[in-house]
Amino acid sequence: MRLTVVGCSGSVPGPDAAASCYLVTAHDGDRTWRVLLDLGPGALGPLQRHTDPLDLDAVLLTHLHPDHCLDLTGLAVLRRHGPTPARTDLPVWGPSGVAERMARAYGVRRAEPPPGMAFGELVDRSPLRIGPFTVTPYAVAHPVPAFGLRVACGGSVLAYTGDTDTCPALGPLLGGAGLALVEAGFTAQEQGRGIHLTPARAADAVADAGGVGRLLLTHLPPWADAEQAAREAGERWPGRVDLARPGQRWEVGAGG
Repeated sequence: MRLTVVGCSGSVPGPDAAASCYLVTAHDGDRTWRVLLDLGPGALGPLQRHTDPLDLDAVLLTHLHPDHCLDLTGLAVLRRHGPTPARTDLPVWGPSGVAERMARAYGVRRAEPPPGMAFGELVDRSPLRIGPFTVTPYAVAHPVPAFGLRVACGGSVLAYTGDTDTCPALGPLLGGAGLALVEAGFTAQEQGRGIHLTPARAADAVADAGGVGRLLLTHLPPWADAEQAAREAGERWPGRVDLARPGQRWEVGAGG
């Protein structure tokens, strides 16, 4: 299983990074399966460097804040009006109300969801099977309904927190993951709770979960000091800490 960072900027796109978007791929038999985790503003463009968007097998939206979902509307336009229009509906999964939310975002004619997409709603701890992937959503702590996503394929596990603060769900979400993609949208000086992790709290969550192979910090806003964030996380967790960067590819293995 491979993770490609398409966009990783927190809350808004940055000058060098689109908002949240991660491509997960795996080979199964004679084909490659492609699942997208979030599709935030600015991500549809660089996504095309890594795959043909018409080849996606599913899109999973962790929550419905704009910075995680709005480029789905552009994908709908591409699928309908591009040089090779899609002939099947793309499965799109998200929290309750995802179809209505994307209908309002699309907003072209009436309150109808973007065409060419089949919407489904995520349920806490109810796994989805998408080709070789088993995706288990975990309800996490954010001001709107939000999920972390645990993606298993063979013996490999990728855990993606989406947006969250410290909460009990992070243990089973992150535990034993080969790669933990963890948001750290707040600095140590920002004391708001129930919204985002700080780098230190991200590291604590990985340490408490146990068995994580590597911590990849993401969702840092464009104004954040990324190197300082990595240092703060490294002071709380002795394992490998990296920073998500656009275009990175990570092979996801077993946990530590």
